[in-house]
Amino acid sequence: MKKILVTGANGQLGSELRQIAVNKTQFNWVFTDYQELDLCDLAHLEQKIAVINPKLIINCAAHTAVDKAESEVELSDVLNHQAVAIMASWSQANDCKMIHISTDYVFDGNSAVPLTEEAETNPINVYGRTKLAGENACRKENPNAIIIRTSWVYSSFGNNFVKTMSRLMQEKDSLNVVNDQVGSPTYAADLAHAIVVIIEHKKWQAGIYNFSNEGEISWYEFALAIKEIGGFECEVSGISASNYPTPAKRPAYSLLDKTKIKNTFGVIVPEYKESLRKCIELLRIKSN
Repeated sequence: MKKILVTGANGQLGSELRQIAVNKTQFNWVFTDYQELDLCDLAHLEQKIAVINPKLIINCAAHTAVDKAESEVELSDVLNHQAVAIMASWSQANDCKMIHISTDYVFDGNSAVPLTEEAETNPINVYGRTKLAGENACRKENPNAIIIRTSWVYSSFGNNFVKTMSRLMQEKDSLNVVNDQVGSPTYAADLAHAIVVIIEHKKWQAGIYNFSNEGEISWYEFALAIKEIGGFECEVSGISASNYPTPAKRPAYSLLDKTKIKNTFGVIVPEYKESLRKCIELLRIKSN
């Protein structure tokens, strides 16, 4: 039975993988968060992975607080880059496969067409720079790894845009949401399913792959969809990112082209509203 180590198991994606794992008993799943496997403890990371001795590492762990990363540069680099290098190196040396999760923030946002895996990277914030360094280290240390870039992740678990908007729309009469940053959201449950499709696929094909839900929207349009599906009364207005300054700059355009993952592994990519409906329904059930 193949042993799979999942890092960052209490995050959105890790939690969704945990849900799926219940029915995927052909694998021996080991879910770890920082309590069980502290990725910041670089000196002991290799030996701790060796004790688990997995045949596949799915690295869902990251420093994902984009604004905080601007002032926590060292922590971001340790989690998003240095720990990734160690995991990739160990996996390469020990006949272990690796799937590493990355981000659309490796791009600068100046494209006008959906970004393929070959598009030029040029991150504009600390989070993006450390994630790109992690990608590069992963590829260097383990050329057989699979890297999945994703964007705007949300789930019924953890903290995210969908949960924040749902709460604010019940508390406030009106909200302003940025309307000049364009991309596509990712329901973490869909990404978790895509990962399982990849690990069950007959052929392992290393490389970088993009995954997000289908659709090209701004955060403002995403908020409108949450309002519509959630049945909220709150008035939502679109504003420019320049009117909503944040410590970290965000790419203005980061829509990912999903052709490669669909063609290579037969991954089915749901339309964003379809997945948003599922998540909001789950949140309703959880709140009752």
